[in-house]
Amino acid sequence: MTVYESLLERRKRVRLHMTLLDPDKQTAEEAGRLASGAARSGSDAIMIGGSTGVTQEKADATVLAIKSAVSIPTILFPASAANLSRHADALYFMSLLNSRDPRLIVGEQRRAAPLVKKWGLETIPMAYLVIEPGMRAGEVGRADPILRSKPEEAVEYALAAQMLGMRLVYLEAGSGAPEPVPSEMIRAVRAAIDIPLVVGGGIRTAEAAGAVARAGADVVVTGTVVEREKDGEALRRIIEAVKAV
Repeated sequence: MTVYESLLERRKRVRLHMTLLDPDKQTAEEAGRLASGAARSGSDAIMIGGSTGVTQEKADATVLAIKSAVSIPTILFPASAANLSRHADALYFMSLLNSRDPRLIVGEQRRAAPLVKKWGLETIPMAYLVIEPGMRAGEVGRADPILRSKPEEAVEYALAAQMLGMRLVYLEAGSGAPEPVPSEMIRAVRAAIDIPLVVGGGIRTAEAAGAVARAGADVVVTGTVVEREKDGEALRRIIEAVKAV
């Protein structure tokens, strides 16, 4: 069973939570410890990636440390073809659809494809959509963020992604965003598409995570709260709120 298939099976029973760890924000050893705590708290997968500063060396070391610490899937969440690791369980083969830069829509994917094929790395095609304010992800991705007041625009992109054959849609408010993606937008996109919906950015409390899940997110992603509150209690409450929906 592929990672994607296993996640779909698990989603039939419960909404999912994934923990995002940036290889540039802690050592590989610390990432392993954070991942172990996240797994104990009930996280369903560890996403590995960051907007800047991630090298293949850092990605390799981080993935290996995490895999030695947990049995849940490790999924690459790369900003470029230089952020890959052959050691991960799967790769979000993602396209930033609302970028102004063709490199981030298909250029980096073109560069990565031969290496990914050589490694035999599982790919999960995903549409990545940056939502206002977008934060660093929007800046690095040269995105025209979808306005919070324009859920219909997010629906258009999400439907196009599904029709292009992508298997996930990710609504990203940006790491450190003041607020998560609006519930109205999440509901609208969830109602329009048949593939799983991932939502991340600005989710720092159990209340916010629960609201995102109730609005229709199949997968809730948190990262900053894990890196800042290393005791894991905040993450445990967030995961409980997601899975209680």
